[in-house]
Amino acid sequence: MIWTWIVRVILRHRLTILIVIGLITAFMGYMALKVQLSYEMTSMLPENNSTFQNYSKFKKQFGEDGRVIALGIRNPEIFELEEFNRWFDLGNKINQIEGIQEVVSISRIVVIEKDTVARKFTFRPLVTNRPTSQAEVDSIKNQLYSLPFYKGLFYNPDTHDYLMAITLKKDELNSKNRIKVVEKIQAFVDEYQIESNRKVYRSGMPYIRTITMKLIQQELFLFVILSMLIAAFIMFLFFRSFRVVMSSLAVVAVSIIWVMGFISIMGYKITILTGVIPSLIVIIAIENCIYILNKYHLEYINHGNKVRALSRTIRRIGFASLMTNTATALGFAAFILVNNKMFSEFGLVTSVNIMLEFLLSITLFPIFISFMKPPKERHTKHLESKFFNGITETIVTLITHHRPKIYITTAIIIVVSVIGLTKMKTSGKVVDDLAYDDPINVDLRYFETNFGGVMPFEITIDTRKPNGVLQLSNLKKTNQLQEYISQFPEFSKPISLTEMVKFARQAFYFGEPSQFKLPGEMEKNFILTYLPESKNGNPLKPYIDSTMQITRVTYQVVDMGTNDMEAVLAKVKPGIDSIFSPEKYDVTLTGNSIVYAKGTDFLIRNLFESVAIAVVLISLLMAIMFRSVRMIVVSMVPNLIPLLVTAAIMGYSGIPLKPSTLIVFSIALGISVDNAIQYLARYRHDLKTSNLNIGLSTINALREASFSMIYTSIVLVLGFIVFTVSDFGGTKALGILISTTLFVAMFFNLVVLPSLLMTLDKYVVTKAFTEDAIIEVYDEEEEGEIK
Repeated sequence: MIWTWIVRVILRHRLTILIVIGLITAFMGYMALKVQLSYEMTSMLPENNSTFQNYSKFKKQFGEDGRVIALGIRNPEIFELEEFNRWFDLGNKINQIEGIQEVVSISRIVVIEKDTVARKFTFRPLVTNRPTSQAEVDSIKNQLYSLPFYKGLFYNPDTHDYLMAITLKKDELNSKNRIKVVEKIQAFVDEYQIESNRKVYRSGMPYIRTITMKLIQQELFLFVILSMLIAAFIMFLFFRSFRVVMSSLAVVAVSIIWVMGFISIMGYKITILTGVIPSLIVIIAIENCIYILNKYHLEYINHGNKVRALSRTIRRIGFASLMTNTATALGFAAFILVNNKMFSEFGLVTSVNIMLEFLLSITLFPIFISFMKPPKERHTKHLESKFFNGITETIVTLITHHRPKIYITTAIIIVVSVIGLTKMKTSGKVVDDLAYDDPINVDLRYFETNFGGVMPFEITIDTRKPNGVLQLSNLKKTNQLQEYISQFPEFSKPISLTEMVKFARQAFYFGEPSQFKLPGEMEKNFILTYLPESKNGNPLKPYIDSTMQITRVTYQVVDMGTNDMEAVLAKVKPGIDSIFSPEKYDVTLTGNSIVYAKGTDFLIRNLFESVAIAVVLISLLMAIMFRSVRMIVVSMVPNLIPLLVTAAIMGYSGIPLKPSTLIVFSIALGISVDNAIQYLARYRHDLKTSNLNIGLSTINALREASFSMIYTSIVLVLGFIVFTVSDFGGTKALGILISTTLFVAMFFNLVVLPSLLMTLDKYVVTKAFTEDAIIEVYDEEEEGEIK
């Protein structure tokens, strides 16, 4: 038998194995030092998706649309000298930060003036120097309020709200340096708040991404530390041995180093998903250690020989543990097939490292035990626990005498769960994973209420003709489009070629506010000759392509989520088509907001597929182990119902269905089925030794396997509860939902699975099931001591 050979290798070559693992760990540790955080905004859409292609085309034509950090204040006294100068100074300080392209606010806006001599427009700052008198500030205020172009963009005179737009340089947007830039902005803002005693609201895609990434970095270490503390506590509580605790933590530490090293070797970066992998590995490593230690203690009690107990432990649960870890890995591996880079990386890293952790557990942990003294009575006392034995005997009574009640209860749970399932809702907001009262959400709502939002929304209009965007008819159509969209409260005031032309006309007529409107044909041609020819000096350049065939209309929108975005697009598109006929124009709706909403919808559909794939893969694994279709169905039912219960909890409690909560189902299935595998492996072994006495085998298997099933379930539940301390709603929901699923799954595997086996009797115990599998789970060949 292969496991007999494995035992010999492990126990006869302990020092060699330790040296090899030590060298690998040293290399992995060196590579782990190179691992980096991800600062890019990962696309959830595949490259062949039309929404992704439209957005890529837009960025190629007009550049990145999500580079603005917004600062906002509510200050009725902003035009008092001291208050104005504070805002003026803040803008200047931020503008001097390396990595900032420009800062625009009421103290840093540009005005257009007509040079009648040169017959050109000149562009100058409204405020050239720090004001020294109230009269200067009053003059600035009067000039500002005479410029309709900026109203609603940088100031709201009705509510006294004022906005500062900070544009990051393109190279800084997806680099590590972005954190330093944001931290410097934060420092200047905090200083301003202290001096002015006014709150400054902060938002924008770079800001949200930066603060989120900093939280991920902090939580990465927090989760690992908490997971290890819980693991140490549970191991000591169950086994009363500091040596066992230290040995299991050593396995955990090596596993974490390997995870981080593997991420670095693959060239991946730490994301919100890969950031939780080390904690997941901690939980799974402790689960493996508990399985090994429980079986070792049972064997040692039987005959008192430490080496023989270790040998039998590895031989008898080695393959079953391999299969349980494979099942868990397959639950995560299903994400590899999701057409999304972040989830594919998460699935690959987790699944591979679960199998690597199994190798460490099945080699390192037994080696550590082999160096320890034989367990004393206090170490094995947990096997005689009245509490856990009482639970086991209660379950035995239930499955023996009260199976109808079990099935009625199960049926009620299923009905209630199905009703809850129908109440589930999807979501796809950018800040969905943050609490409602989180500062990022609070500040975001401020900008949505007063300035229309901060999420980029772009409309590109292809006239299909060179110079077509400057035709007066097209300018009027664009203006008509803007007036149509203004009826939707989800949109901010636009910035567009049309608005720029209106601004230029006002300047042509010496700044008269009433002249802020589109020119006539002759006016337009004359006014356009006043614009500078150079690309850097012409304010129209950011809103037209090089052939002047395509133009853009830039909006900011509220963070509305997938469903609301679909509803808004469904309302907006027909109106746009009625203005710009699809037969003559190509109008595209794009931008970060649309890409994220569409991406979330696409990802949810793909993750549903991953759940189905996980079910199929795990079922195939069960087929390899037990070679009985009937047994596969019976074993999968108790593990699928908990997923239904979890979905119902989401429906009743209002937890939305989104990528961060949908991954719960594949993960939980892969982990929860471990108990079924361990139980059925023991059950099949007992069938052989009891001459196919199904009732006796069911109870014997339950009495032996229940301790490990309960212990590991407790570890898993407490391990995943660690994630509930997260500031991310998705991570917190993952902790709550997986813990709940695993707890429910424990109940179903302990109660419902044995009940089904006893009720269905010989219907599920086929000849194929009782025959040896490809590799036997419990090898009964007796071995002498391995020296």
